[in-house]
Amino acid sequence: MIKPDERVATPGQVVTFERNDITFTGKVIPSQCQRSVIVDLTIMDNLDEIDFEYDRTVVAHTNYRIID
Repeated sequence: MIKPDERVATPGQVVTFERNDITFTGKVIPSQCQRSVIVDLTIMDNLDEIDFEYDRTVVAHTNYRIID
């Protein structure tokens, strides 16, 4: 399980999070969200292999960890 950060990600940073027991990594894109970020998952090499319908998703600030 990923331990969330206390920090808030800004556009351009890479974050990781878990959903349905799968670990995702993506780049934060600009948005007007106040309690969450929109994450572009297209940086993942194995996104096609994962059964996930979208290439972007919303993640609450309490559910991700900044990795870059």
